[in-house]
Amino acid sequence: MLRLVAGLLLVPGLWAAGHDTVLFDTDSGLFGDDGAALVMLLRSPGQVTVTGVTVVPGNVWPAQGAEYMLHILDLLKRPQVPVYTGAATPLVHTAAMAHESGRRWGKLEFMGAFADNPADVKPAPGAKLSLRKPHHEGAVEFLISEIERHPGEVTILAIGPMTNIALALRMRPEIETKIKRIVFMGGNVQVAGNATASAEFNFWFDPEAARIVLRSRIPQKVMFGLDICNTAMLRKAEFDQVVAVHTPITDLFREDLGNRYPGFLKNPAATAYMWDSLAAAYLVDPGFVTKSQTLYLDVLTAWGRFYGSTVPLDRRSVPDATPVTVMLGLDFKRVFGLYKDRLTQQD
Repeated sequence: MLRLVAGLLLVPGLWAAGHDTVLFDTDSGLFGDDGAALVMLLRSPGQVTVTGVTVVPGNVWPAQGAEYMLHILDLLKRPQVPVYTGAATPLVHTAAMAHESGRRWGKLEFMGAFADNPADVKPAPGAKLSLRKPHHEGAVEFLISEIERHPGEVTILAIGPMTNIALALRMRPEIETKIKRIVFMGGNVQVAGNATASAEFNFWFDPEAARIVLRSRIPQKVMFGLDICNTAMLRKAEFDQVVAVHTPITDLFREDLGNRYPGFLKNPAATAYMWDSLAAAYLVDPGFVTKSQTLYLDVLTAWGRFYGSTVPLDRRSVPDATPVTVMLGLDFKRVFGLYKDRLTQQD
């Protein structure tokens, strides 16, 4: 049982929705949850300004993730939002380690980019490769420069592995306290993992990076882990409500969630979850969260069966680390209403 810092909290009204300057760090696939998160934020200009998109390895390798992000930005008619790639691989984890883990301890639920060729870049279905290109290998420098130019004002939304962010914190440790907050999707406290039995995918893909961030002095850390994401299930009924409105964005949503994961068009009984989109929704309407718990957290980085698992932090060795607000409960009707509204808007 993890030790509480401030107990269980009823959250509505605790944080008022203000205006956030957001750095959007993503391991975007075709659309899925990363694309939904970006659409939600860019269609909420009263609450959020996205100053840039940084791409990290995770679901896919960075070149492919950047292509998907550029395509979504093109559909949204937002070419002014810059896209940067950064780290090419996790800090330590490799495809060979992942395959050996599966051989030793059982098949992995999801391999992400480790199952793909880093050199392959393909366009979204029915589209051509974007004529625009990302700013190659500039993500870490961009993160640092934005934080230094706007101390205390920048929120990082981290919805993939945290490699880019960890590298920024290692290159410029002094920026830790200049970050307003980090809101991230990753980890699992009291529920099973979804990459391995014990580890959530984003933490498992780069455990060393997640450890650096959790052990940092960033003033506010807000965690949307599997504990809350597992309660935000999307079924065919929710899918149908989004695709009933025909726009370029909902058509891409239909293609991805309908024919790929989870395959609603092939299997009407399939289910998906609001993972990254929950973290994004929090920046627009934090009142949908109904319960949280404040903890000091760490990540296991010894390679083995529990690699990437979320565990309590031994504060004797990291006395300056700040706690994590772990989100646990939500009003699904409220957050799905926001999700549906933003995804079905006309641009």
